[in-house]
Amino acid sequence: MPSGTIELSPAAARRLRLRTQGLTLPDGGAGTPDLSPADVVRRMVSLQGQDLPAVLRAIAVRSRQGTTLDDVRAAFDAGELVRGWTQRGTLFATTPGDLAALLSLTGERMLRTGRKTRETEGLDDDVVARAEEVAREALDASPADGGVSRTAMIDLWQRAGVPIEGQRGYHLIATLGVKGVLHWGPFAGAQQLMVESPDARLGDVPAEEPGVALRRIARSYFASRGPATPEDLAWWLGLPKVPVRTAVAELRAEQPEAVVEVLVDGKVMLVGQGASDLGADSAPGPCTDLAEPSGVVLVPGFDEIVLGYQDRELVADSEAMRTVVPFVNGIFRPAVLLDGRVVGTWRRAPKSGEAPFELVPGIQPDTRAVIEAAVAAWPLG
Repeated sequence: MPSGTIELSPAAARRLRLRTQGLTLPDGGAGTPDLSPADVVRRMVSLQGQDLPAVLRAIAVRSRQGTTLDDVRAAFDAGELVRGWTQRGTLFATTPGDLAALLSLTGERMLRTGRKTRETEGLDDDVVARAEEVAREALDASPADGGVSRTAMIDLWQRAGVPIEGQRGYHLIATLGVKGVLHWGPFAGAQQLMVESPDARLGDVPAEEPGVALRRIARSYFASRGPATPEDLAWWLGLPKVPVRTAVAELRAEQPEAVVEVLVDGKVMLVGQGASDLGADSAPGPCTDLAEPSGVVLVPGFDEIVLGYQDRELVADSEAMRTVVPFVNGIFRPAVLLDGRVVGTWRRAPKSGEAPFELVPGIQPDTRAVIEAAVAAWPLG
């Protein structure tokens, strides 16, 4: 074991991960202390957000006690939070500054990856350029406190002769999002509007050299998702492993206090310094404040506690994952965690006569009763 590495049992590592994710507190409570929705997202850099209702709840459940979905939506309306295609070709909720930083790292790669799909759809570079021209005109003409709806943008493209049939409209919006032209911002009812994305070159957000951004994001990742590995970080960002490993090594050389090594079942992992009161001078050994079980925690679909890692074995075995992802369509259902481990899925509004959860075999009746009570008490609709 490397000098200074702290050894954790898998159970303690899961409890620590719940804490760094902002889902439990050292005293056993839920949520992150006194963080606004914008603070939560800033701390975590980004949260997977292709399911809009789910990511609003993922942010709220990590925010200060009493935070509502309206509070989260208000942060989007104020421009503190945005939603864009920042990683792996998928929508994430993030902040304006990290939208620009993430796209500086991932944008070119995502555009290359999406080229074949665009070619199949007949969206060549000329079509994308025309769509961008129309979009920029529409965004420039939109009110300062508003934006352009998806329907309005599709209509403008159709009138301009830009092909939008089938999934072409969606692919054009996503492509312009990856190019840093637009993102989802304020709400109009239950839907978000498209607005112009910040540009560091124009001073909209602070300019940040990509290497600096990657090291900063790495530090935040291990502070908000650790224990985790550099390979988990590379997968989460959708970047090759070698440059990510290099950035993590540089971070640790430049800022030795930034992360702490922990050994979990023989695997070296990293966690942000201070995430569990692990000081730089702490001697290797068990973390006594992680000795108590964390109880039942409910998370919405597509939550980062499940999707934030390449290797999910620490929190879910294959049987549990089949309850959360029962089909091949990539839909991740809300998850029930028992002491940090996925034991099934749950429903906010079950149909009449339908159980509010689906659990793996072996869950005892008293635990099932606790889970049922937690579902009934879920405060976020």
